[in-house]
Amino acid sequence: MKTILRRRFGKRIRELRQATGLSQEAFADHVGFARTYMSRIETGAANPSLDAIEALATALRISVAELFSTL
Repeated sequence: MKTILRRRFGKRIRELRQATGLSQEAFADHVGFARTYMSRIETGAANPSLDAIEALATALRISVAELFSTL
């Protein structure tokens, strides 16, 4: 079950990132993450901390609640 949620979260992050027009590398730089970590988040391989989730939401200019709204 955890893996499924991580994959859905990663897919949501990818969709929102792509909507910004930024590449994965450019977005990772904007958030302050390594591109490899960003890739792991988007594929569901990483289990991001609450701080990382907040950083992603801030970079996407949405609330944490909005980030999870469609999961």
